[in-house]
Amino acid sequence: MSRILASGKLPVELLRELLESGPPDPPELRVGPRIGEDACALDLPAGTLVAASDPITLTGADVGAHAVVINANDVAVMGVRPRWFLATILLPDGTDEASVRGIFRSMRQALEDLDVTLVGGHTEVTSSVVQPVVVGQMMGLAENGNVVLTAGANPGDRVVQVGPVPVEGAAVLALEARDQLGSLDAELLERAANAIHQPGISVVDAALAAARLGATSLHDPTEGGLAAGLIELAEASEVRLRIDPEAVLWFEPGLAVCRALGADPWATLASGALLATFTADRAPTACAELQRKAAPARVIGSAEVGSGVTLEGRGALRSPERDEVARVLR
Repeated sequence: MSRILASGKLPVELLRELLESGPPDPPELRVGPRIGEDACALDLPAGTLVAASDPITLTGADVGAHAVVINANDVAVMGVRPRWFLATILLPDGTDEASVRGIFRSMRQALEDLDVTLVGGHTEVTSSVVQPVVVGQMMGLAENGNVVLTAGANPGDRVVQVGPVPVEGAAVLALEARDQLGSLDAELLERAANAIHQPGISVVDAALAAARLGATSLHDPTEGGLAAGLIELAEASEVRLRIDPEAVLWFEPGLAVCRALGADPWATLASGALLATFTADRAPTACAELQRKAAPARVIGSAEVGSGVTLEGRGALRSPERDEVARVLR
């Protein structure tokens, strides 16, 4: 009997099977669909085109801006500035003109903030969705051909976390599960609900700065939270990550929301944080610079020979079966 799939990302083993079943890559495809990589990279005469695509499905709130930032992050973590955006916007039956204008207004504000141009897409009302869904596609060009991969970490590198977790999860849960959070302090709940904007979910500036500082790998933990992000980085780089859980940077309103809902913060939507690896000699300077220019930054572990992720004093970190936001809301 065929297995029924849970909401969220496909199981890694199934996704690997699907990705490996295609024809050989053409020579211009430098980075194709791989576990753990956030975008693809195509070598063209003008440079290397980096492109990424992600949908916003777990919330219907502020989806226009959300789609821009999430897709911009995926391009930036290759060390490339996002420049061009396409959006497919699917709206449920009953959507009014004011709602559509609101989505476009928030999307254009986010594009302006990141200096990105909307270059195309498609918008329709359809009975196939029950809330607004935006599928974004972001592109950037590395004219010098230089890109940073998730797969670039080496044994001996230090793992740096930039920005706390869970920021995105805090915002989505505070908005979508607000009726279950009445016991939380009102100010704390408001900080969680506003987390998309403060501290924010963009890692574009942090990722570009980390690339300039010599990051050996970059990764944008999203669905599945910090746990999934660390496991994806380890798998892509074929190393073991040894992480100090006491060093992890946590977003306190996000922790409070997770506690109130019985959610695991390690497996809760983590956009707003960046994972980077640096050689041991560069890590201290990189942390100081990232802290000064982008967001709080801290060494949380190291890479070594082996596989998987080990939490010091706790044992192996297991891959989440699904993101906690999906579990709580569905």
